[in-house]
Amino acid sequence: MPSEDRGSAVAATAHEPGSFGRAAAWLSKQVELALTGVELSLPQYRVLGLLAEGVSIPSALADRLTVRRPTVTAVVDGLEIRGLVERSPGDHDKRRVTHTLTTKGQHLLAKANVAVDARLTDIAGSLDDPALTDQALDSLVLWRNAMRAYHSAREARA
Repeated sequence: MPSEDRGSAVAATAHEPGSFGRAAAWLSKQVELALTGVELSLPQYRVLGLLAEGVSIPSALADRLTVRRPTVTAVVDGLEIRGLVERSPGDHDKRRVTHTLTTKGQHLLAKANVAVDARLTDIAGSLDDPALTDQALDSLVLWRNAMRAYHSAREARA
């Protein structure tokens, strides 16, 4: 199929019922596959990414990840054992714990980001049209911005 026909086929199927969810699920699996090369699970990658953005309190991590706090604790336990994350008591309330990325965690996250970006760029490149490839990748950036705005709005209402 010529690239112009393929582009119109992409546009024609973009709004089929369930197409957004299936695409997100398929992309999630591709991210998981890219992470196997750096020995991270998808939940671990998500936690490391949020810690890199400055989210450090377990309840905030759980909220941003849309999971329960015990789930965050279990993921962070594994990351701490590997030396990727450090836990430290709060300054004023010793019961409050914060999490930070270690240097080792920062390096592994950078390596994971390269692996994930390469895999998704490779997939987008199969569209055989540089403009569509750029559009597909730009759409992922737009979704990231939408998620950040969504969480900021939820935090403002809370």
